[in-house]
Amino acid sequence: MEDKEILTPEDVKELAPLYEDVVLALKQVYDPEIPVNIYDLGLVYELHIDKARKVYIKMTFTAPNCPMADEVIAEVQHSVEDTPGVSGCEIELVWDPVWDQSMLSDEARVALGWDPEL
Repeated sequence: MEDKEILTPEDVKELAPLYEDVVLALKQVYDPEIPVNIYDLGLVYELHIDKARKVYIKMTFTAPNCPMADEVIAEVQHSVEDTPGVSGCEIELVWDPVWDQSMLSDEARVALGWDPEL
């Protein structure tokens, strides 16, 4: 998102339900090697929605050499663009910061059988 658009409080209030719907769409996309969705894995670093309802996502993978990266990105694109109210989706793949297990949500830790307090 090159031109950082300033959203008013009214814009934010109006877009909040769409933001929640996009998060739910992201939670439908699973890492092919780990039985946890990409959102709870902490692979989504940034999520922005502009006034035109275009979604901008900055995300990563658990490893730079993920053989399924193209398929997962395509699935993210499809899932987000199929969300009612979304006008488009732009995904930027980044490797900094490097993903690590500290980025897992408590839900992901429970799903993996890990103590969420660690």
